[in-house]
Amino acid sequence: MPNSNQKTRSKIAVLGAGHGGLAMAGHLALMGHRVNLFNRGEERLWGVKSSGAVEITGEVEGFGEISLATTSMKEAIKDVELIMIVVPAFGHRWLAEQMAPHLVDGQHIVLHPGRTFGALEVKQVLTSKNVAADVTVSEAQTFIYASRATGPSQVHIFRIKHSIPVATVRAHLIPNVINKLRQFYPQFVPGDNIFKTSLENIGSVFHPALCVMNAGWIEHDVDFQFYHEGVTPSVSLILEKIDEERVRVAEAIGIRVITARQWLYMAYSSAGQTLIEAMRKNIGYRGILAPRSLKMRYLEEDIPFSLVPIASMGNMFSVNTPTINSIIHLGSSLNSNDYWSQGRTVEKLGISGMSVRELRLIAIGEPAR
Repeated sequence: MPNSNQKTRSKIAVLGAGHGGLAMAGHLALMGHRVNLFNRGEERLWGVKSSGAVEITGEVEGFGEISLATTSMKEAIKDVELIMIVVPAFGHRWLAEQMAPHLVDGQHIVLHPGRTFGALEVKQVLTSKNVAADVTVSEAQTFIYASRATGPSQVHIFRIKHSIPVATVRAHLIPNVINKLRQFYPQFVPGDNIFKTSLENIGSVFHPALCVMNAGWIEHDVDFQFYHEGVTPSVSLILEKIDEERVRVAEAIGIRVITARQWLYMAYSSAGQTLIEAMRKNIGYRGILAPRSLKMRYLEEDIPFSLVPIASMGNMFSVNTPTINSIIHLGSSLNSNDYWSQGRTVEKLGISGMSVRELRLIAIGEPAR
């Protein structure tokens, strides 16, 4: 229900008007907050500009009135407390570059989600642009909504996840960001640090491998439920191997991350003795159809910005990731692309050759020394 207490209204910028951006912008507006919706291109905004609102169906129902729909970054983030970035990870760097000249003290930037090392990349960009404003850069472990846009200003929310860790580049500021986010979302909980939220990126386990192993059906243009029917016993074995490799990379830098099966219980309260059982019991995945093309973000985002940084970190600490490497190679071949060269490698992030101690210093906001 919209919040009738105007004194508690906040001004929030949602950057991105895709499946997730529409869901977040509409829901926040429905809660009674003033929402500025930014998109790089005008075409994604015309429906919202025409209606003045986002129509939400599913777990949340109603019309969220949008205060401003714009392609101007300066106008979108002017006087806002929270800047919610809800775009594929390949847009994080560009958005950071566009925000840099307009940021002011006290603003909170939150990536929904960061995928793998998103907050680190955004902070790197802001530093390179000599941003003097005292802003907080954070990332969520996953996106709070399972949602799909159903029209130019319509979105269906299949499920709102239960528990989403958030961490900041300066770890001591995590409580500040959580307190701010909980004004809108009680689901956000403190994460330990940005390396843990990044390495608990479960999209890296599910998305690319499911697309690669169902490539024939996807190209055959067949309707099937991506997470329920696309996961067979054999496919789930590959997902479990990817998950095991991800966990080992995290252990190499002294971080214990949850498994994909544990994550399903934490995010959706979906339990099972095996990964496939937990996935098939998850009602939040019910009705989510497979993509219609391999030229989509589950490969074009989740390989270079989820799997590549995990494998790159593994290489740095001598952790073998053969299954992850295979999916990177196969996905690159399927789309005639070199996702490794496009991806967030440790070299591009400026952390190549760093020790565990040096990485931990970065996580708490101290320069490595």
